Amino acid sequence: MQPTFIAISGGTGSGKTYLSKLLINELGPEKVIRIELDSYYKSKPNLELIERENLNYDHPESIDIDLLKMHLNKLSKNQKILMPRYNFSEHLRSKELKETLPTKIVIVEGILVLHFVEIFNFFNLKIFLDIPGDIRFIRRLKRDIKERGRSLDSIMNQYLKTVEPMYRQFIAPCEKLADLIISDQNDISNSIQKIKLILSEQEK
Repeated sequence: MQPTFIAISGGTGSGKTYLSKLLINELGPEKVIRIELDSYYKSKPNLELIERENLNYDHPESIDIDLLKMHLNKLSKNQKILMPRYNFSEHLRSKELKETLPTKIVIVEGILVLHFVEIFNFFNLKIFLDIPGDIRFIRRLKRDIKERGRSLDSIMNQYLKTVEPMYRQFIAPCEKLADLIISDQNDISNSIQKIKLILSEQEK
């Protein structure tokens, strides 16, 4: 049986990973795999670290969409993939790959997931998290300092220079493509049952 593909999009810090993990817990970890779009950043080992830090990681060109499309195609045919890993402190792909086996449900999360026409038709359910910008910024600030070893200045500079402009240009317009829009933080956990209902209806 072909897997069900779910896209979860929205701006940085909107709760994509939080929603993904809620779904995994609800649907069963053995039935779901999660693919992060960030894992598919193009690697630029020929550049110096300071040059890599200044790249625009919120532009569609930063994503290796051909590799992601190939992997989704393999999963749709119930074939395993070797998923890349990304080192955010070095801005490089890790040499270590993650062997990933196909499951009943495949969640693909990332700010630009709904932007790419190359993978759009894979998705059975498309979700967009429309959370206010101030909340998203605070969450990103906390995450990047704690989990990605970033400095306060680098986070703020990147946010003003690329993150928010790219959100307005490429991400926000994708909201109209979604099957389900979550526009309040409290609605994220409350939407789980609605998502399960949609999935069950699609299986009929």
